[in-house]
Parts: sequence; structure tokens; C-alpha cells
Amino acid sequence: MNNQATGLFAGISGLVYLAIFVLVYAGMWKLFVKAGRPGWAAIIPIYNLIVMQDIIGREGWKIILLLIPFVNIYFGITLYISFAKSYGKTGIGNYLALIFLSFIMIPLWGFSDDTHYVGPSEGPSSATGNLSATTY
Repeated sequence: MNNQATGLFAGISGLVYLAIFVLVYAGMWKLFVKAGRPGWAAIIPIYNLIVMQDIIGREGWKIILLLIPFVNIYFGITLYISFAKSYGKTGIGNYLALIFLSFIMIPLWGFSDDTHYVGPSEGPSSATGNLSATTY
């Protein structure tokens, strides 16, 4: 391959990567808005993970678990599974799709009118069925 063809391939690959990057963050923006959080939080590194923790009902300090080798893999997988549950996407197919094809699933769910935030999937509000406004 000559240098010109290599440069063309690199340019096209870069544009495809940029398009996927923009679609994923736009989808995440939409998912954050559906959960009642500011959309701009999706584009701020690390802060977007803190907001995701809030959306699923986890404590914010657990983001520190991303710094521990091998624990971060487990933490990331459970974060995505709980995130899917918070939008009513249950089942092993949805979980695996989000884990391995997140660049497709996040924009798909973000721009879909059928995907709605159903509440945190973890924490005390999920155990009570999200009845925080109910008086006893």
C-alpha cells in the first residue's frame, strides 16, 4: 500500500470513529435527560460515571472501584447491567448487548421513544418499588 492510500484509509477510519463517538455521547445525553439529569453531564469524563451511579441508585463513592485492577471489570459490567435495568431493559440479551455493543445500544436506546427511565435499579428506593412519595 502506498502512503496516499494509507492516509486515505486513516482519514476515513478517523471520520467513522468520530461519528460513532458523537452518536454514543448524543445517545448518553438523551438517556441522562430521560432520567431527569442534565444532558451535558454525559460529556464530562468521570462525572458522567458519577451521574450514572446516581441514576441507578448506587452510592457515588463506588466510582473508586474503577481504580482497582480486575475489580473495575466487574464494577463496569454491573454498572451497565444496572443502567439497563433502570431503563426497563431486562434480560440477558439486553445486558450482553449493552456490555459488548454499547456503541450501538446507547444511541439506540437514547433516541428511541420506547425507552423510558423507570427508576433506580439499586439502593433503598428500588427495594420499596420507587414509592418515595407515598405516605404511610
